[in-house]
This record gives sequence, C-alpha cells and structure tokens, in this order.
Amino acid sequence: MKTTFKRFAVALGLALIGMILTAKAGAECGSYLQGHKVGAVVSPQSWSGAEFSSASRLLVSDHDSNDSIVGMWKFTFTAQGNTGPGSPPDGVPLDIGFTQWHSDGTEIINSGRPPQDGSICLGVWKKTGKSRYKFNHFAIGYDTANAPTGIGNPTGPTHIVGDVMVSPDGKSYAGTFTLDAYDTSNTLIAHLVGVITATRITVHTPASSIF
Repeated sequence: MKTTFKRFAVALGLALIGMILTAKAGAECGSYLQGHKVGAVVSPQSWSGAEFSSASRLLVSDHDSNDSIVGMWKFTFTAQGNTGPGSPPDGVPLDIGFTQWHSDGTEIINSGRPPQDGSICLGVWKKTGKSRYKFNHFAIGYDTANAPTGIGNPTGPTHIVGDVMVSPDGKSYAGTFTLDAYDTSNTLIAHLVGVITATRITVHTPASSIF
C-alpha cells in the first residue's frame, strides 16, 4: 500500500491526538508515546532466535542472497494487540519512514516524526534464522513544551525491539515489535506492540513509489 507522507502526517496527527496523546508533546522515533497513559495491558511478545557470532564477524557473503536484510527500506509501524485505556486500536499507523540495515550489524531509522523532535534513531541487529532478523533499537526523546522553538529537555529513552522476516524475493520484510518508553527516572511510561512492514529501496526506486 502506497501512503503519501502528507496523508500520513494528517492521519497520524489526528489519530494520535484523539486516541493516544494527553498533554505532553513527543519526540524522536516512537516518542509520541511520551504523555501516553500507562497501564495498557498487552500480550507478551516472544523474541526467539539462536545466538550466534557477533555482528563484527558476519561475512559479506551472508548478505549476498535475495533475502538479505542489508540495504535501505521504507517502513511502517502499525499498532496491533494493544488493550486498555488510551491504547491505539489495531491498524493505526504509529510511524512511517526510512531505515537502513548495515552489514556490520548496525541499523538507522529516519522516522516520520518532525526533525525538531529528533527523528533519527539507532540500533543493532542479529540474524536469528533463515531470512529472520532481530533488532534492538534505542532513541532519545525531548519535551519541547517549555521550549517550543528549541530542542527541549530530555524525557528519557525509548526502547524498541523486534523480529522480522525478509520475503523470498528480498523486496520486503514483515514482523512484530515491542516499544517501551521511559522517563528520566527510568520509569516505564508507555508500552506498545504492533507489526512492521517494509519495502526495499534500490538505486532504481523512483520517488513516485515512496511519496
């Protein structure tokens, strides 16, 4: 499904204001959760996968097949399985943006959040099986309520973990994620789960297929 960033921004803003956010403004990847009421009951996620050698020992040949995770992708995080007061219903897009998975085991997300919120987040990944990958991702959020024209004050980290599987043709991947947001005292203030979908971007990908 092709979704324009403009259409996504309007839909996401209305959905999050009406169903997720309370008083506080968010930041960075997933930090629209800052101010989200705590207490949502969700089903626990299982992140299984065999341990193997460190990312620094991965061979380039491990990423030569069509189902390689390495490369650039357009992703969508969608809410699924959240319950409780203030929780987003299934199908609500939580974030849309770009991500790069590197052969050295690192990963970068350029979130669809406004740049002044801090839209760049970092992570690492491991291969856990045939075409299966687990990522561990962190972001730093800021509260701009008392500094609307500046960066604002740190509100604590957001931690995102997920498990994805690349399609046989290597053009897409899908999986699940868990997102936990903390305040500066390391207290959990929001917990969300959902699904991830992504499509590969290549040197031949036109802008018309993205925006």
